[in-house]
Amino acid sequence: MATKEDKRQARGVIEGLEHRVHAGPPIRETEIQSLRHFLRLRDFSPASDYHNRLLQIQNRLQMRAAEPALLHGKRDYAGKAAGRHMQLQSVFDHVILSTCYEGDFNTRHGRIKLSHRFNQEGRIDFVELKFLRSLHPCLNGAIRKLLLIADYQSFRKDWDKAEAFVLETLPRELIFLYPDIFKCPRAELLAWLVNIGHRIVGDLLAKGEGEVPEDPLPWRRGANQDQLCLQAVRHDEVAWPILEKAASLETTVEAADAKSVVVLYSRK
Repeated sequence: MATKEDKRQARGVIEGLEHRVHAGPPIRETEIQSLRHFLRLRDFSPASDYHNRLLQIQNRLQMRAAEPALLHGKRDYAGKAAGRHMQLQSVFDHVILSTCYEGDFNTRHGRIKLSHRFNQEGRIDFVELKFLRSLHPCLNGAIRKLLLIADYQSFRKDWDKAEAFVLETLPRELIFLYPDIFKCPRAELLAWLVNIGHRIVGDLLAKGEGEVPEDPLPWRRGANQDQLCLQAVRHDEVAWPILEKAASLETTVEAADAKSVVVLYSRK
């Protein structure tokens, strides 16, 4: 008969495996067999929740092994939601949502891509701008991190307050987002740049256009045959939970100095 300590140990291993099914690293078959042997050795009932949860883990791994390789690496989605064209990349434990903006200034035409990277808890990792067509041609193709959470790769994922580095001089091309953007106080401007990403995610979840297919793989678009229809992201086991969390959050920003701020999260 399994003791309390046996149950505590088994529960800890199972919860760890359940987390890794979604977040990685990959589970080896030997780990499944080792836990099954432990359950039998300690006389856990075959009808117990421990055996059932282990079977669910194994079934999920078998289903994943049968899925096309496209779903295991980086997934690339593109399409239109709430009247806005956007691209979304789903990668292991984060998503990157990108939208393009363009306009004219002093008779010159420009176009930029603004990207928000969200971690697995829906918090921002960085806000990035790429000059697709800069008002200053020498910057075409250049990338700038407008806001970057300090040590985001090792920082706890469910943070509510974090230090961030910011670009001291923000690109003039941000007027394509809002003509009077530079009339705003700097801290409010930076918070707005972060919250744009959260609001677009909210639009994507609430107003995705078109029917979502049961099998997203046939929904490919454009010249890139590995790019999926944007609405198919609802089937993405990595991206969708992140987007749901990101849509429920918003930030405020406290200025520290010209190159750093403090970002704070709250629920909408």
